[in-house]
Amino acid sequence: MKNIRNFCIIAHIDHGKSTLADRLLEFTKTIEVTENQVLDDMDLERERGITIKSHAIQMDYELEGEKYVLNLIDTPGHVDFSYEVSRSIATCEGALLVVDATQGVQAQTISNLYMAIDHDLEIVPVINKCDMDNAMPEEVEDEIIDLLGCKREEKGDPEAPLQALIFDSVFNPFRGIIAYFKVVNGTIHSGDRVRFVNTKKEYTADEIGILKMEMKPRKEIGCGNVGYIVSGIKTATEVKVGDTITTVGNPCNNAIAGFEEVKPMVFAGIYPIATEDFENLRSSLEKLQLNDASLSFTPESSVALGFGFRCGFLGLLHMEIVQERLDREFDMDVITTVPNVSYQVFTKHKEVLEVHNPSDMPDPTEIEHVEEPYIRSSIITSATYIGPIMTLCLGKRGELVKQEFVAGNRVEIIFDMPLGEIVIDFYDKLKSISRGYASFDYHQSGFRKSNLVKLDILLNGEPVDALSTLTHADNAVSFGRRMCEKLKELLPRQQFDIAIQAAIGAKIIARETVKQVRKDVTAKCYGGDISRKRKLLEKQKRGKKRMKQIGNVQVPQKAFLAVLKLD
Repeated sequence: MKNIRNFCIIAHIDHGKSTLADRLLEFTKTIEVTENQVLDDMDLERERGITIKSHAIQMDYELEGEKYVLNLIDTPGHVDFSYEVSRSIATCEGALLVVDATQGVQAQTISNLYMAIDHDLEIVPVINKCDMDNAMPEEVEDEIIDLLGCKREEKGDPEAPLQALIFDSVFNPFRGIIAYFKVVNGTIHSGDRVRFVNTKKEYTADEIGILKMEMKPRKEIGCGNVGYIVSGIKTATEVKVGDTITTVGNPCNNAIAGFEEVKPMVFAGIYPIATEDFENLRSSLEKLQLNDASLSFTPESSVALGFGFRCGFLGLLHMEIVQERLDREFDMDVITTVPNVSYQVFTKHKEVLEVHNPSDMPDPTEIEHVEEPYIRSSIITSATYIGPIMTLCLGKRGELVKQEFVAGNRVEIIFDMPLGEIVIDFYDKLKSISRGYASFDYHQSGFRKSNLVKLDILLNGEPVDALSTLTHADNAVSFGRRMCEKLKELLPRQQFDIAIQAAIGAKIIARETVKQVRKDVTAKCYGGDISRKRKLLEKQKRGKKRMKQIGNVQVPQKAFLAVLKLD
């Protein structure tokens, strides 16, 4: 057991984690030399150049005549996938901290490093991209020295009852659910009768093994090692990430402290385009949740869209990735509503309601006040871009906490901001005004009282619940006006006028009209009495009025997404 090393690679997005992982795999002769990133096996990961899932793989290495087993757990870098990082860190004793020599220490590097130090991981710093023209290895070394300091975690006991921590799971259509685990204490054998402590379910370990480029079956997996278990589990809810596996014959006294329960930051409704696909969508989300434990969902219904699910995401990129994966892996066509955050509503009856969906807001006459979630955000950037970044954050109702120089020309700006202001387009704007040189990280810092109003969009007097949003009273009029203008561009013209209105309660604050398509009914009149033309126009007018009473306005999917791109 003393020759087993479990380690992960942590860094900011695009600092070269996946490339380093591939070079380690080549160096230990686990794989042949390749140009592609082997561990990023999802099409989405390769297209976008980002790691979305943590991946586990075992390498064998010999040093001074001793053979070592190295278990690498590769991790994502984007702030939306920090839950994947936390699961990898909880499974390891050491971490390679990769820092880009051209960019230095970034916000997400610091966030992930603190997470690793909290788990007492041994940290090995690695400076990458030293061959670039604009590399600053000496300055970056100084930054890393300022950051580090930690000690090694104690090892487990091979003689103790089995305790194995589940850190991931995948769905296989032929073999059921395959759970990935790390053995903390004891040993697991093929054929053992095992119990999942939290769900209290018992199974037979039909196959256990280690994770190389593919699954390699083994008779036993010892203390400290990482592996997989196949036991014919068919129901997604029976496997929980963070659960403990023990044996039925010699159970452990208590479960391993798993991972913190993940808290979704952004909520949006996901609805099938075809209503009969509702159950297929449920099953797809359950299978996706196995592989992405940070996704949460509950059923909901909408007047405009029918039956669907209210889903919780870690951020906007996470939401986009889930949508893409539903389409590619499960062939599901879905409509996503406007994303929003959760609010706490205090009623006059002294009740506190948690509201994830604007349509669940109680009547304004019953509301005492509303509190919205705030975040403490850290932005690290070059001093050149301080002005535009300050303007952006203050425009999003941010409050400056402090700013300080990290090293050289680089500055860290800390803001308190409402989470609802950053979920839609903040990250894109930050990257564009800083030309990609600003890094962003945040954590939730509690709720604050706020003057929020529910903004409804009405089409011919009928509210479209999927387009309702909660917004700050100061922004409501301009936001409502922009939504009406955008919808006017996107709604197809009908045989009757469509009135688009933005309303707060009974008060209309903005209006646009999509003009009707009209046939020139007077074209056949050549001269003659004006009453003939008037008669034809009156007849057309009556027909239009009747159409408006029975007409139905179809809202295209791009109209729901338009709110995200109002600027």
